[in-house]
Amino acid sequence: MGRLPFNPSRMQGPETPAPSHAPARLTVSQLAALIDRALRDGVPAGLKVVGEVGQFRERTHWYFDLKDADAVVSCVMWASAARKAGFVPHTGMQVVVTGRVEHYAKQGRTTFQVERIEPVGEGALDAELRRLVEELRGLGWLDEARKRPLPALPRRVAVITSRTGAALQDVLDTLRRRFPALEVGLVDVRVQGDGAAAEIAAAVHSVGRAHERLGVDVVLVTRGGGSREDLWAFNDRAVAGAIVRCPVPVVAAIGHETDTKLAELVADVRAATPTQAAMRIAPDADALRRQLSSHAGRMAYLAARAVRSRSDELANLIRHMRSGARAAVQARQGRLERASARLERHRPASLHARREAAVEALAVRLRAAAAAIVRDNRVEDAARRMRAAIRGRLARAGESVSTAARSLDLVAPDAVLRRGYSMTIGPGGEVVRSTGDVRPGDTVHTRLADGSFASVVQGGSGAHAPIRSARSAARPARRNGPEQPGLFGGG
Repeated sequence: MGRLPFNPSRMQGPETPAPSHAPARLTVSQLAALIDRALRDGVPAGLKVVGEVGQFRERTHWYFDLKDADAVVSCVMWASAARKAGFVPHTGMQVVVTGRVEHYAKQGRTTFQVERIEPVGEGALDAELRRLVEELRGLGWLDEARKRPLPALPRRVAVITSRTGAALQDVLDTLRRRFPALEVGLVDVRVQGDGAAAEIAAAVHSVGRAHERLGVDVVLVTRGGGSREDLWAFNDRAVAGAIVRCPVPVVAAIGHETDTKLAELVADVRAATPTQAAMRIAPDADALRRQLSSHAGRMAYLAARAVRSRSDELANLIRHMRSGARAAVQARQGRLERASARLERHRPASLHARREAAVEALAVRLRAAAAAIVRDNRVEDAARRMRAAIRGRLARAGESVSTAARSLDLVAPDAVLRRGYSMTIGPGGEVVRSTGDVRPGDTVHTRLADGSFASVVQGGSGAHAPIRSARSAARPARRNGPEQPGLFGGG
């Protein structure tokens, strides 16, 4: 698209000088303002321009040229708009840009400010496919963990393809050759052109919904090669969604080996060609027969070995059971004998005999206890008699002691003195029993019942000469003085 011619007559406003026959003098700023006003008024916003990307520079913002054979326009796409593009353009890529023209006075540059960018032709298809792939990856539809294994021995396969396509014949030939017992159901759909994607998605959905009634346990979505546009129906999001939601495993084989379609990315199994898809679905019957024969031989060998092993185990078990039975019988017999002995002990006659023996033993113990009681009584009587005898003897002994004490009291010196007698102690401390025991001039002490006094022996001759004594003042008797038993003189 070429630039519109500059038309000064469309300029309006006070900043625009009125046309005159003489050229007006303008400053650079005024000229820049004229250019900017002319671009704003003369070039509408929201222009769509087709061109080739040149000198693309990706920074925070995108800077590139948009060119064709005759012109070049500088373009800028701010980061906020670039994030919405869904792809990154490259030099040489054909694009359609949408935006407006801006004039930057300070740089003296006129730039196309891009608000939206889209690839042209195959570039647009690639961008759309990449966008869909990222969207489905975010949904988890491409995760390997989600995908299901194929059945080892499928009963029936539903083939969704065109009845007139070459892919169908390749699939049927391969299935019949590898596994003739496999049943095949065909769902005829358009595989290219308008409405093909909707038919394919509807067919997958219908088969999945009725798979139990139809007996289908695997689905094959396939077609032969073709152009990119021919195969584009298998990049449709509706087809991918139907495959993901199908309750039975889905195998996809679309076009050539180098082309990977969205349907193949979300399928449970992807095959490069329709023939390979059929080989993945149908097991090899010959290989199965060989495998079955090998398994049969292996099973026969294992069965024989198991029989021998079980026979040995059975023999050992029988031996163990017999020995265990004997031990159990012996144990039961022992318990029976002990029970019989207990029953014998508890028979009435045995019980009566044991009770009689117990009564007799008790009687013996009672007799022994009675004898012991009698002995105890005898001992107690003897003890009482002995205590009485001891008390009697003690009483008699006490009386004898009292009598002896009274007798002793009668002859005690003090008692004699109380009866009126006196006791004279010589100068040597001895009791004067005779006049010959003293000499004149000796001082003697006379002790009476109520005291004592000293006297001096005077004169006298012969055995019976009177001896006079000088009386002295009475003094109390010395209780601690020497008291010698002996004869007592008159007072």
